[in-house]
Amino acid sequence: MSFVDTVLVVEVFVTLFVIMDPVGTVPIFLSLTAGRSGATARRAAWQAVAVSFFVITLFAFFGQQILSYLHISLPALQCAGGLLLLLVALELLTGKEDEMATANADANIALVPLGTPLLAGPGAIVATMLFVEEIDDGPELAAVALGVVGVHVTLWLAMRYSLPILRLIRDSGVLLVTRIAGLLLSAIAVQLVADAVRAFIAGEG
Repeated sequence: MSFVDTVLVVEVFVTLFVIMDPVGTVPIFLSLTAGRSGATARRAAWQAVAVSFFVITLFAFFGQQILSYLHISLPALQCAGGLLLLLVALELLTGKEDEMATANADANIALVPLGTPLLAGPGAIVATMLFVEEIDDGPELAAVALGVVGVHVTLWLAMRYSLPILRLIRDSGVLLVTRIAGLLLSAIAVQLVADAVRAFIAGEG
């Protein structure tokens, strides 16, 4: 028996890569860190990844118990994440991103919305919980762990090396990216809420 289930590593990585979308995260990260120093943006990148990894790990081990204890269903978690993302999207679309990017809010931006629910959103949390439920032995546990770590390394690289783009596109480009990010984020948020409503209806039926 191998130490790591290679096929499962790839499956976990690809699934979370599609859900967490490192490439799609870049314009949102650029819009939220616009006007900040390079050091501040780099710190926000690794802090957001660290928060995301902590949240996903926490739910991987204790997610079912936490939700059961609080009597929260997975669709409810998904809907809450969608509504939170929608608030962020509306701020980006209406030109209120400066309020989100004030100097004293560095930690808040790394935590919310970057760390969660943008990176560690309901989709990524639920997918990881499902993978963990299917673990039967050590190699499968190592595979899931490597897949989760690999995706977070990819997320950090995407945000970390997007900073030269920020310097290249300047203020007008940042404004354009911010509006596009707000539009994309609002679509993601609406889709999360729609999926949650559909799950509620299916559950009642």
